[in-house]
Amino acid sequence: MSEDDSSQSTPETHEKRRSWLERLSAAFSGEPHTRDELVAVLRTAEQDGLVGPDTLRMMEGAISVAELTVGDVMISRSQMVSLPAEARFLDLMKQVVESGHSRFPVHGENKDEILGILLAKDLLRGVVADNGPGTIRELLRPAVLIPESKKLNVLLKEFRLSRNHMAIVVDEYGGVAGLVTIEDVLEQIVGDIDDEHDEAEDATALIAVQADGQYVVDALTPIEDFNERFGSEFPDDDYDTIGGLVTEAFGHLPETGEELTLDRFVFRVARADARRVRAFHVSVLPQLAQDDA
Repeated sequence: MSEDDSSQSTPETHEKRRSWLERLSAAFSGEPHTRDELVAVLRTAEQDGLVGPDTLRMMEGAISVAELTVGDVMISRSQMVSLPAEARFLDLMKQVVESGHSRFPVHGENKDEILGILLAKDLLRGVVADNGPGTIRELLRPAVLIPESKKLNVLLKEFRLSRNHMAIVVDEYGGVAGLVTIEDVLEQIVGDIDDEHDEAEDATALIAVQADGQYVVDALTPIEDFNERFGSEFPDDDYDTIGGLVTEAFGHLPETGEELTLDRFVFRVARADARRVRAFHVSVLPQLAQDDA
């Protein structure tokens, strides 16, 4: 048999192609007119074996990006790691190393006065350069300010065109509401992009009791809900979430395994990434022991 003959399709191959095309045609024969109908068609295609589960999840994620806004995925102000422009270079270096981030908003007298974005590599170059820069302001790159209402698909396109990886989110009054990175947007499509050191835990609730009597508390748990559950009296004037409150008490972005005692609670970081704390293991100290202390 010649090489040309071996490349020709067999009747079995034609039958497989026809079957596959029929199944694909049948999957889309409903002519979806809404996103919900389109998702239903894609799920049917996955059940029929036309696409894999991972592909389906990414398709659904890509569709959801057009519906979500920046406010749905941003890192809130309470969990931002920003740097003061007037800090000493050594202090800035320590914060950069402790946080593990690569980009930082830099602010003036208050955190609503964003002066620019500092890249860790620019800071390093500035420190090792002859004599170094006179001020950190010389190393800043322009900050991109966006509203909470911006659609994620629009933001993703802007990120790609501008090659920016971070934007500062402002509220309706012009104050800083949080920040968003290109990773935050991509996670909506491909799922969480975990660090290789992240622990694989799946908390099914914001506050979940464990067999040993400890609790797993999601860092985004509102302080009000935490107080209601445990009878505590943590203030929620400056921070909305327990993650923001505890991170501020640490004085830096803590890593997995770090512990801190506040009032009668021991907070141990259960999960954290390079941008924020995600969950705590919480132990409640006996009231008598706390009183004796």
